[in-house]
Amino acid sequence: MKTRLPVLFIIITVAMDSIGVGLMMPVMPDLIREITGETVSEAAVWGGMMAFTYAGMQFLFGPTIGNLSDRFGRRPVLLTSLVIMSISYIIFAQAQTIWLLFVARAITGITGATFATANAYMADITPAEKRATSFGMVGAAFGVGFVIGPAIGGLLGQFGPRAPFYVAATVAALNAGFGYFFLPETLAKDKRRPFDFGRINPFKALMRLRLVPEIGSLALVFFLFSVAQNVYPSVWAYFTTENFGFDSRMIGISLAIFGLCMALVQGGLIRVVIPRFGEWNTAKFALGLNAVVLVITGFISSTLLLFMLMPIMALGVIASPALQGMMSKATSSENQGELQGVLASVQGLAMITSPLLMTSLFRTFTSETTPIYLPGAPFIAAAALCALALAILVFSRAKPQP
Repeated sequence: MKTRLPVLFIIITVAMDSIGVGLMMPVMPDLIREITGETVSEAAVWGGMMAFTYAGMQFLFGPTIGNLSDRFGRRPVLLTSLVIMSISYIIFAQAQTIWLLFVARAITGITGATFATANAYMADITPAEKRATSFGMVGAAFGVGFVIGPAIGGLLGQFGPRAPFYVAATVAALNAGFGYFFLPETLAKDKRRPFDFGRINPFKALMRLRLVPEIGSLALVFFLFSVAQNVYPSVWAYFTTENFGFDSRMIGISLAIFGLCMALVQGGLIRVVIPRFGEWNTAKFALGLNAVVLVITGFISSTLLLFMLMPIMALGVIASPALQGMMSKATSSENQGELQGVLASVQGLAMITSPLLMTSLFRTFTSETTPIYLPGAPFIAAAALCALALAILVFSRAKPQP
């Protein structure tokens, strides 16, 4: 029981991060329009800028949060972040100006960087050979939250666009209270290191990865994979509307099914695959599978085949915990927080890069002047990124750990 409660707390915390992102989707356009009085088209521009702000804050503050957890421990960072997250949702609910929405979105981006601390916590309490599975559980929690979030947001949105934020604020506060009583510290004081301001610059943190060829190569593979995977949230709604004529209801259903498949893979199947085949082989298989599936998605024209392909799409997400497990094994216990902070920045950078790249490709290949009409072009580009990541993994100096 002593072990299960902290793990439950971590899972709920990560799920809260993704629920917070998901519940905004159905109500954010109405909230922006209510505040600005502008059209849906203009509200979409504001929404895109907020998404950029969120990803940018995760990128900038990932190393800071990770280093703080290496200095002061995982517990205070996680609990403080939950309290601040709760406050940010209250700001959303009370905001009367657009700039306050940006402030709240920036804060949720910073607190969302605690995904790194959650992974560091799991690394602390898990043997090295089982960390990839634990990272998969964290990923599954994120996937479940992303399925639940839009459903909650849409349901509560019937009571007004601000209602979901009050509920999210309450849940985050309750989870902070739960953690206060049941979350033990996992980083021993003799394992902590002084906080170094020179290590919180995300750009310098990324550059330092070059000093460790094995981790540097794996981090590059992780970045390319993350950019490729972000093709789904970046263009899924536009792609399915253009290619299959989906309305908002069908888009929501397809995203929920896809998210559920990912949660099942990361929470269940990964427990069998990685222990049996190892992180190295799992990562190679998953990257290759992603490349093939993304190419098929780029050319698919049948709605039935799209839904049949979703479980195989979801299977490819096991590359992420496998790569994280390899990097975690190669990192000392006192630097787990810093590693996960850097990886949070890598993911944040991918979340910034992918929407800009994928939406530009979609617009280029669906415009009236395009020489080649291909709505699935972003998925083909994502397949190329996965193929490149696989090549780097195989031919770099990143060798599997025994």
